[in-house]
Amino acid sequence: MEAAPSNLPEYSVSELSQAVKRTVEDNFEIVRVRGEISGFKRHSSGHLYFALKDADAAIDGVCWRGQAARLGIRPEDGMEVVAVGRLTTYPGRSKYQIVVERMELAGQGALLKLIEDRKKRLAAEGLFDAARKRSLPFLPNTIGVVTSPTGAVIRDILHRLADRFPRHVLVWPVAVQGEAAAAQIAAAIRGFNALEIGGKIPRPDVLIVARGGGSLEDLMAFNEEIVVRAAAESEIPLVSAVGHETDTTLIDFASDRRAPTPTAAAEMVVPVRQELVARVARNTASLEAGAARAMAEGRLRLENAARALGDPRRLLEERSQRLDERGERLKRAVAAFLERHQRHTLELGARLPDPKTQLERARGLLLSSKAGLEAGGKALALSAARHRERLGETLARGRAAFDRDLAARNAQVAGLAKLLDSVSYQRVLERGFVLVADAAGKPILSAAVAKPGAAVTLAFADGKIGATLDGAAAKPPAKTAPKPDPKADPKAGQGSLL
Repeated sequence: MEAAPSNLPEYSVSELSQAVKRTVEDNFEIVRVRGEISGFKRHSSGHLYFALKDADAAIDGVCWRGQAARLGIRPEDGMEVVAVGRLTTYPGRSKYQIVVERMELAGQGALLKLIEDRKKRLAAEGLFDAARKRSLPFLPNTIGVVTSPTGAVIRDILHRLADRFPRHVLVWPVAVQGEAAAAQIAAAIRGFNALEIGGKIPRPDVLIVARGGGSLEDLMAFNEEIVVRAAAESEIPLVSAVGHETDTTLIDFASDRRAPTPTAAAEMVVPVRQELVARVARNTASLEAGAARAMAEGRLRLENAARALGDPRRLLEERSQRLDERGERLKRAVAAFLERHQRHTLELGARLPDPKTQLERARGLLLSSKAGLEAGGKALALSAARHRERLGETLARGRAAFDRDLAARNAQVAGLAKLLDSVSYQRVLERGFVLVADAAGKPILSAAVAKPGAAVTLAFADGKIGATLDGAAAKPPAKTAPKPDPKADPKAGQGSLL
């Protein structure tokens, strides 16, 4: 049947997709969407793919690599955000999506929940364990400070250090808020740890990571996972001094010590020089008094011991006489010892048998052993010849059995090859059949899947040709009227008179 005429315009799929794309982009050029991130994925190309959803709906989102590097936050699954971008469509899958250009957290409550969830996850990894924390050096030679070089924080730290105990200070300038702050702070901590001990630039003995007070969003860089991990991995003892006394960030839990303010951090890392001088003076006076008492007591003990010992020259004369007597006795003892051992050696020599007799006995044993070895060698040669003959016979029988088995297996493989060739679809084509396949080479097995106008391939036994389906159904063969049965109708065989 012919289709009824219509005034509706006819579009191709591409034309309709482009029209929808223009309509969506013209009407929703810039939108702000609030929702929860779901199915977040960071592609190897740097692009971000995710979905924004609420209780009733969801919309796909994408953030290209250039914009992803400038986002103020790190997107994660479950994070509630406000995304700013443009709405567009993706014709390849017939769906619409938002191309995100900016993203921010949806309120302070969501930010606190994000920080709390991150804290629990990092604590479960053991980054906040007390066993990881190290004590600060008593008097560091070099102090490393990670902070902004232009703020009041570095001036407060330097001023406090100069008042208490001047030390060599290395400042690693970083941004303390904003998109790039977290990466710069983590790089500074790892950079101080990478310095060689005794190198051209001295390696700090203690680190201070400091920032002045601010809002929760301003301090967010010190809650980032990259900063917390860098603080936990630091081999140099680290003091965190972020914000005021009431402010708490995740770096405070990973650091070795937390200072309520940057000024307090400077007081933690160095003692007061005047107090040390006074303590040293007190200790010096105490040591001098103790040494004087010890010398007086020693002198008294020495005098008492000298009176008890007597005259040393008399003691030495007695010991010299005793030494002379022991020397004379030692000479006589050595002569007696040598004489006694000489007699014992002569007695042992008399007991030893004649060496010639021992040699004759050993020669006889050697000759008998030689005869036994010659007889054993002849027997071994005879046995080896018999085994060699048996081995040749065994190899001959094995080779004949292998040839018979190989011939049988070759015959079996030839039979299977003939059977495989007999069931091949190529034999069916040689009998006059044709194989119909679509453009992809997949066989068309029923008329239901054959579409009018589709390009097909007809495979014959001697080659393939291309064809196009016209869509006309084949007419069934005309039905012929059945011939009357003369036996069923007695009048069928008699003509009519009219």
